[in-house]
Amino acid sequence: MSDVKTGTSVNEIRSAFLDYFRKEGHEIVPSSPLVPRNDPTLMFTNAGMVQFKNVFTGLETRPYTRAASAQKCVRAGGKHNDLDNVGYTARHHTFFEMLGNFSFGDYFKERAIELAWTLVTREFGLPVERLLVTVYAEDDEAFSLWKKIAGLPDEKIIRIAGSDNFWSMGDTGPCGPCSEIFYDHGEHIPGGPPGSPDEDGDRFVEIWNLVFMQYDQISPEERVPLPKPSIDTGMGLERIAAVLQGTHDNYEIDLFRAIIAEIEALSGVKAEGEKKPSHRVIADHLRATAFLIADGVLPSNEGRGYVLRRIMRRAMRHMELLGVKEPMMHRLFPVLKREMGEAYPELVQAEALITETMLLEETRFRKTLERGLKILEEEAAGLKAGDVFPGEVAFRLYDTYGFPLDLTEDALRARGIRVDVEGFEAAMARQREEARKSWAGSGEAAEEAIWFEVREKVGATEFLGYETEKAEGVVKAIVRDGAWMTELKEGEEGVLVTNQTPFYAESGGQVGDQGVIRTTEGAIFRVRDTQKKADGVHAHYGKVEKGVIHVEDVVEMEVDHARRAATRRHHSATHLLHEALRQVLGQHVTQKGSLVAPDRLRFDFAHPKAMTAEEVQKVEDLVNAVIAQNDEVITRLMDIEEARRIGAMALFGEKYGDEVRVVAMGRQPEGTGNKETFSIELCGGTHVKRTGDIGLLKIVSEGAVASGVRRIEALAGDAARAYLEAQERALNEAAALLKTKPQEVPERIAALLEERKKLERQLADLKKKLAMGGGAGEEPVEEIGGVKAMLKIVQDIPPKELRGLADAGKAKLKSGVVALVDVVDGKAAVVVGVTDDLKDRIDAVELVRAAAAKLGGKGGGGRPDLAQAGGPNPDGAKAALDAIRELIAEKAKAAA
Repeated sequence: MSDVKTGTSVNEIRSAFLDYFRKEGHEIVPSSPLVPRNDPTLMFTNAGMVQFKNVFTGLETRPYTRAASAQKCVRAGGKHNDLDNVGYTARHHTFFEMLGNFSFGDYFKERAIELAWTLVTREFGLPVERLLVTVYAEDDEAFSLWKKIAGLPDEKIIRIAGSDNFWSMGDTGPCGPCSEIFYDHGEHIPGGPPGSPDEDGDRFVEIWNLVFMQYDQISPEERVPLPKPSIDTGMGLERIAAVLQGTHDNYEIDLFRAIIAEIEALSGVKAEGEKKPSHRVIADHLRATAFLIADGVLPSNEGRGYVLRRIMRRAMRHMELLGVKEPMMHRLFPVLKREMGEAYPELVQAEALITETMLLEETRFRKTLERGLKILEEEAAGLKAGDVFPGEVAFRLYDTYGFPLDLTEDALRARGIRVDVEGFEAAMARQREEARKSWAGSGEAAEEAIWFEVREKVGATEFLGYETEKAEGVVKAIVRDGAWMTELKEGEEGVLVTNQTPFYAESGGQVGDQGVIRTTEGAIFRVRDTQKKADGVHAHYGKVEKGVIHVEDVVEMEVDHARRAATRRHHSATHLLHEALRQVLGQHVTQKGSLVAPDRLRFDFAHPKAMTAEEVQKVEDLVNAVIAQNDEVITRLMDIEEARRIGAMALFGEKYGDEVRVVAMGRQPEGTGNKETFSIELCGGTHVKRTGDIGLLKIVSEGAVASGVRRIEALAGDAARAYLEAQERALNEAAALLKTKPQEVPERIAALLEERKKLERQLADLKKKLAMGGGAGEEPVEEIGGVKAMLKIVQDIPPKELRGLADAGKAKLKSGVVALVDVVDGKAAVVVGVTDDLKDRIDAVELVRAAAAKLGGKGGGGRPDLAQAGGPNPDGAKAALDAIRELIAEKAKAAA
């Protein structure tokens, strides 16, 4: 902004800090996500050292020993919760940035102090007379170093006893003394120096904390020196910006002033007087909301999603206090993107998801707020300050109208009315018990009943898998054979439930993830499948390969990356396939089922007839054209009705709540520059980041599965390439056998088939001549009771040729009977022909049935002049002809 000195804007300070440490040999490490991947005990990343925790403990090594970062942090849930103070103090935030430099067994106290002092006094130019430091009361080394390096007098190096200046990672593990740098804003600001009775005032502000990590806490009684002492520091960017911009109030820095100015412009209300806290709450919560959504947290009623919802709704409540009647939060995002988007490009990348989630949540909340406040006012009409609002009523507001408990408390706090929270919790417990009874009687299998108990006891599993394939978690439940277990031993199979997981649970046709879960003690659990149970519990099915796993163990969870990546490709390809089918076959095409696996996809759809080869090729070409665009795949959170309004298709068999994930990918390929989205579907599955990541789609089959339902099986990515490579190998092998080029194989095969037909015709003619020409000196024509007869056993005459031979025999005889028994492939066929002058006396059907009986067959059929039959016993060929002779003799004798 214009009244901020050059070099002191938030963005300039951040850059200056990182550039300083880069020049001092530090690796500049990007901020880790707000959802910790390596510490399941934290709800959100709340300090710069969180991403380096395993480096400090020795579980992980990095290719560098010095690092610096600007880490995004949130303190709004769990034990680190500043939410209620935000807006009413000068320095509390839900979201803040922590600047830090770190040494992993490289430099220690002296160099850390030198680096810090040089930065604040020379690079940032802070006057020495305004600075003072604290050290741990027993840390004489740090005290001496500050005197030596900074030249500070004893009175400006304050010894602080107790935990305030001694840091620890937990009950055990790395720990050590701290040393803090404070800035004195001047006598005109109330407050005293650290360690004094007035230390909570705003005059003396801690701007940097240096942690000297030099001990390992073995037990409460035992602490030993670390073999490689390390450094962890933290400087709040907002605080140092306030100092450098000449204010003691973080909300007066350029970043917040820009956001608050936009709030003033959109609301028409100045940030003055009693309205001032509302502007600050909205400005702070805007940052937390945008960054949490960008890191994959979406508003919900549990876990991190619930904290986000509380932050968003608190901001929206303060908008309402400013008199804002329309959704405003999403309209504030552009100024935040302008101020912070360059340093944190994830804000730009997730812009659509952020703004639409804000709009959706605020639109829904305004309806809830309007309805809830009206009912709340009616219910609390007779209460006065000091009274208690009934917990039953608070629960009804929550359960029936979606009005959160904390909002009820907030609305009544101004009137001095307390809410009966115990009564609220009791009503909640009664509802759960009723739900349990109802669920238990729903016909579920007995072994599945335990999952409702798991859900009730440990809560839903937080899914981290949209953003990561590796994270830490805490084992909250172990189930084996439908029963609770406290541990699972080596060789035993069972199910693990953790508080959070990167493993996707089977849903929407997408198979569950596989991978491995490891404890810090070295136990290994191989996950073979992940299933979703009882409204949000992710059940990891598998077997302990090594060691023992216990409830409450901290575990590292790692999804099989190659399998997940292959599954993602097939899932995204399924979306494109669905839309391509609709465009090629018609809008009547709807999904009737699917399977998304790492090695293939199967897609069932409504269509009344088989696809032609041309239609299959058109679909495949269309999908591959969209894949080649390599456009970003966009995921958004939307209201279900809005999603349907923009044309998002629902997947078969899926149940959707009021809020849905909408996945959009690709552009319509027709025409240059066409920006119309190709595929928009409601989907909770995992997808590729860009369409090009799919690589390739190959349809391998199309067929019927039921009346009016067709099935396509297809391959994507590596699986498609492997299939095509196998096809190419087969083609090359065929070409080699045919002694021709691969592209000439069809022509060569056609020529061979034509040649074969010609040879088959010649062979058939030869067989006919041989069959009708007699053999071994036998006269093929005999006379039976005055009737001429041609009775022969022939070999390998195609059945369709037998009738022709019989007709030829009849023509040769002029008057008589022709009977041929053909022996081929271990079976026999017989055909009998009778000339027209004899058919009134001798019936060909009767003759053929007598012969069939000797061949092991039954019946036979045809006309009086030509009949045919067969049988499985070729050894009866001679007997069959003898039977025909006998019957002709009988008929001839009877006619005489």
